[in-house]
Amino acid sequence: MGKEQISDKEAMLLILMFIIGTTMILGAGVNAKNDAWIAGIVATISFLPLLFIYSRLLSLFPGKDIFDIFSILFGRIAGKILSAIYIWYSFHVGGLVLRNFGEFVNVIALPETPLFISLLCLGLVCIIAVYLGIEVISRTTAIFVPLVISIIFFVVILGISQLRLNYLQPVLGNGLTPVLTSAFSTFSFPMAETVIFLCIFTSLQTRKSPKRVYLWGTFIAAAIIIIITIRNITVLGNLVGSFYFPSYVAVSRIRIGNFIQGVEVTVSFIFIFSVFVKCTVCLLAACRGIAKVFNLKDYRSIVIQVGLLMIYFSYTIYHTIIEMSYWAFKIYPYYAFPMQVVIPVITWTTAEIKKSRNLLNIGK
Repeated sequence: MGKEQISDKEAMLLILMFIIGTTMILGAGVNAKNDAWIAGIVATISFLPLLFIYSRLLSLFPGKDIFDIFSILFGRIAGKILSAIYIWYSFHVGGLVLRNFGEFVNVIALPETPLFISLLCLGLVCIIAVYLGIEVISRTTAIFVPLVISIIFFVVILGISQLRLNYLQPVLGNGLTPVLTSAFSTFSFPMAETVIFLCIFTSLQTRKSPKRVYLWGTFIAAAIIIIITIRNITVLGNLVGSFYFPSYVAVSRIRIGNFIQGVEVTVSFIFIFSVFVKCTVCLLAACRGIAKVFNLKDYRSIVIQVGLLMIYFSYTIYHTIIEMSYWAFKIYPYYAFPMQVVIPVITWTTAEIKKSRNLLNIGK
């Protein structure tokens, strides 16, 4: 089967949808309350060094994914151990995101429908998409992103009459600590989760492409998240952290006369599509990693098995939505830190040292 290729624009749009993903509904930096937008800015700035590290790794090893890079830099055994860590991380994030979707549907739309049915429906769509390949995933994303962004800004404009800018005050009224804590949470979820793209970006157009792709994708996504966060705060005030799905609640309050209501349905569409993109990327990364570790000819041979395991895992991972929210904002940033920061930094440092000493053997 021929090598799959995607354009820089398609790759950037994949990162964009991946980052806004579940953040559109769960919110970002909610523990900072009315300073959550500041936490978003701090998180974006903090992510920049890591962004350059991710893109540098892809530039140093053109045509290679993180699993190949581990093998080249650390040898066969250590490379497989590190690859297993990222296979698990991709699989885990995919399961978490799928469960976010299931809880949203269960709480907002279909409370009488068994949770597993919602998970199974989206999970099967993700399995089909991964089986079709990254080219189909990226082109589908490119088709829908203009519609998604149009809906986002249309909803923001419709909600202008509901905004109360005084809810943004006092700035830093609770001190700097909640802002920094929330910034770390936003840095980890969703910014640094883009480390998963190191598993699938093997066919970008040039060696300089990764930096451009990461920068544009991250900045546009960050701008959207900050705008949405400000909207949520100016509508809900300090109560923004009291809701499991603050964006949905904020949009549901939009009323213009008797003819524009129920705008929250559009937000649901954005959430479902962005979750689809994020789950698909995670499942694709996990399948590619397993194929590399076990020397399989094609990752497609295990997509159905891994996808069904992800669906079941997402169903069993939490007992309640309270547990889901606590994990996402309190525990996950610390759990993900080694995969998002520690290992990539060590890998990049090792690559730069070996390159400076002409010890890099990238191969074909």
